[in-house]
Amino acid sequence: MTEEYYSSAARPRSGGILKAVLGTALLAFLAGAALVGWLIWDGRVTLPGKPDPQLTAGNFAQPSPSPSATAAPVSGALLEQQVAALEQRLARIDLQAAAAEGNTARAEALLVALAARRAIDRGIPLGYLEDQLRLRFGAARPAAVNTVIAAARDPITLDRLAAELDALAPQLTGEDTEETAWAKFRRQLSGLFVVHSDAPGTSAPAARLDRARLLLRTGQVDAARAEVARLPGSKAATGWLERAQRYVETQSALDQIEQAALAEPQRLKAGTGEEVRQPGPGVLPAPGATPAPTPAPTATTAAREATF
Repeated sequence: MTEEYYSSAARPRSGGILKAVLGTALLAFLAGAALVGWLIWDGRVTLPGKPDPQLTAGNFAQPSPSPSATAAPVSGALLEQQVAALEQRLARIDLQAAAAEGNTARAEALLVALAARRAIDRGIPLGYLEDQLRLRFGAARPAAVNTVIAAARDPITLDRLAAELDALAPQLTGEDTEETAWAKFRRQLSGLFVVHSDAPGTSAPAARLDRARLLLRTGQVDAARAEVARLPGSKAATGWLERAQRYVETQSALDQIEQAALAEPQRLKAGTGEEVRQPGPGVLPAPGATPAPTPAPTATTAAREATF
């Protein structure tokens, strides 16, 4: 009776203890599994079969080169080449602009010279051309400028010379209306015996006067002056010879001014008063001559170089 009681009392106690142990072990396993899962999810624990991305990127992967590190030298050299090419282009543009300005100044100077010649030939005052002649050609051809200005103030034209020559014709050929009969007889008598070195009649006063008129109409005033000086009554044409000489000197001065507008290398000036360094069109330097200096860079060029 007593043994059955103890055996029946011991069975339920041992079964409860086993269930408690198993329950505790199961709870501990679940808690550990939950903890491990959380650690894996949080990244604090890495599974053996899955490599760590940070370790892989840090230890085994080759570092990719930085784009700025490789592109900087290439882009720097390319930028220097582009800047050098741009500077050369700007220098060429500046030289072309200087050449254009020089050619323009020479063209304007030539127009002033031609306008002055037209005014002299027509016998009208120079007006504003007088100041332009002094400004542009005063340093290059001062004597020629003074001659032209003086001629404009006392104009001498071909028409005036021709009219005066016609008025002096009787005195030049010796057929003066106031000549006495005895003087006229002696002149005609002396003309009967003439030794001609040229063709007969070519040295006669009337023929020489006709040649002077023809030369005067064609603009050959110097040759016409020489013919008049050989006439018998050339003393009566002293004033005419002086005016003809002034006309020749004026035309020569105009020629010098036009030549300066085309070929003066240094002392020709533009309308602003600056010297024109650009050589004239079609003017080639003589063999062994020093070439014309290159125009100096302008302020714009210096500013551009400072910017770069």
